[in-house]
Amino acid sequence: MTTESSTEIHPDVAAVREQYEARILGLHMPAQVRAAADKHGDSPAFSDRFDVPEGETWSTITWAETWELTQRVAAALIDLGVERGDPVAIMAANRTAHTLADYGAMAAAAIPMSIYNTLAQEQVAFIASESRPVVVVLEDHDRYQRWERALAEVDSIRHVVMLADVDRVDDPRAMTWDGLLARGGDTSGVEARMERITPDLPATYLYTSGTTGNPKGVVLTHHNVMFEAVSTLDNAGLVGPQRSISYLPLAHIAERVLATYSPPFLGSHVHAIPDPAGLLGALGEVHPTAFFGVPRVWEKIKTGISAKLAEDPDPANQEMVRNAMAAGLAWTEAQQYGATMTPEVEEAYAKADEAILGFLRLLLGLDQVTWAASAAAPMPLEVAKFMGGLGLRVYDVYGMTETTGAFTSNGPDHFKLGTVGVPNPGIEVRLAEDGEIVTRGPVNTPGYHRQESATRNLIDADGWIHTGDIGTVDDDGFYSVVDRKKELIITSAGKNIAPSNIENYLKESPLIGHAMALGDDRAYVVAILTLDGEIAPLVAARMGLERGVDYLDLADLSTKEPIRAMVQAAVDAANERLSRPEQVKAWELLADEWTAESEELTPTLKLKRRVVRTKYADVVDRLYG
Repeated sequence: MTTESSTEIHPDVAAVREQYEARILGLHMPAQVRAAADKHGDSPAFSDRFDVPEGETWSTITWAETWELTQRVAAALIDLGVERGDPVAIMAANRTAHTLADYGAMAAAAIPMSIYNTLAQEQVAFIASESRPVVVVLEDHDRYQRWERALAEVDSIRHVVMLADVDRVDDPRAMTWDGLLARGGDTSGVEARMERITPDLPATYLYTSGTTGNPKGVVLTHHNVMFEAVSTLDNAGLVGPQRSISYLPLAHIAERVLATYSPPFLGSHVHAIPDPAGLLGALGEVHPTAFFGVPRVWEKIKTGISAKLAEDPDPANQEMVRNAMAAGLAWTEAQQYGATMTPEVEEAYAKADEAILGFLRLLLGLDQVTWAASAAAPMPLEVAKFMGGLGLRVYDVYGMTETTGAFTSNGPDHFKLGTVGVPNPGIEVRLAEDGEIVTRGPVNTPGYHRQESATRNLIDADGWIHTGDIGTVDDDGFYSVVDRKKELIITSAGKNIAPSNIENYLKESPLIGHAMALGDDRAYVVAILTLDGEIAPLVAARMGLERGVDYLDLADLSTKEPIRAMVQAAVDAANERLSRPEQVKAWELLADEWTAESEELTPTLKLKRRVVRTKYADVVDRLYG
């Protein structure tokens, strides 16, 4: 139940929704790829690091080639017996072949479903038994091993396409990617199959990473995808071909919207890298015009720049950078909704940009960015302000897989630091009586695949999706996310505390890589901390600690008194900004770093709180001992 007395659609929302429905009438993704080929045929579409021609750093195909290969994949799948509505599973790195498998499956009126590369055999087997794919596309032998149990148990799987390592697979169903394309030489039947794509046909099943039990398959229809792509691009103010980098898993909704669904609308050029660790290097090569980063990526950029600036021995240079970034932040804040840009602020920024800010953005590879965004978790305000100081407006957006991505967003015409923006065009957003954010609109999933009980818990009788997030909304209609409803700490004294607020303050120290606050049903709050694997050694070097002599590795460094003293100072600084019930009374610095490969983080670098609580239960007990 919402705080509104009526659940009727607001007339303005209804009118806007009607306009968008008219724009996407009869559209689906394969048709949009075909349109991109017609309009941008010779322009680059997708680049990756696989099979790179000699003397080049990227292997690239045009939009005309993308459409040609999409048809060949579709024709091959049809030749293999794939019918309308059959699932086609893909577990592969970010690469052109992954996207072509996706487009080709949709053109065959099948249902492509990208699966997280990090899932264990048991999780993969559950997904396969529930979704029953007919064809599975796998990156290499490692991915094949993750699918071995499913391949043995699920009788729907008739064909396995290996992008690499086919010689290591003893499976009569296996074929190479080139072998698949060879079967698609006759594409004459693809158009007829595409005519069978209806708005309510699933464009994908997206399975969650399963951090709180078995994964759930979110059904997203062609209508969901079309509406999201068009409304997101409008809200972002993106027009014409963009240059971007795809590095988050393609099983993540944000990456799918930005690297799969949106590019055909603009004729954009997507550069895919298989490992997020190569992101900073790729930024320096690609110089994207549009860039999306989860909060952890922006935090790492801030930490890296801060560390480099701190290494400058000249106080005058440090002062110059501080003043320039103050001018940059003032310029960014003046562009917020309701604010006023003055000639003085413009002039100060222009001078600062020419003196140093433009150079700093160039070093990062962000010098040509016109649209930068963040999502997946609340963006720490200090990180957003730091980027603003560089002259980068990072538009925080908010959504979930179940809403096909963003349903609120900041953009060029509606921007406020510390918020996730206003509702996207044609979307309704409200706060329920308990402060939970709920939303309703054409981007809402029809439900979870074959999980009716979970669907009923997600969508109420009036069609509102319950996000599970507690939020606020200001007088201008800008929403802010406080924290996950289930993750709010309720102390033994009954005080409600948002852990993300505490954690963001702690992570403002460059030394701290990750932080998790705990205190549910306890008398006070404690924190589990890790060192930043890149910055901690630099800090140690400045302190005169030499690796191999004064400490062996990160685990050893975490025990050194000077480092622990700096961590205590960071905790003290955070506590000064927190109310007494929120303050961290005890902490533990772990020996291990949490990374994308570790079990404590999701593939998009969010904390798996339940895993951390279980794995480090003994640490928590000691902190309360």
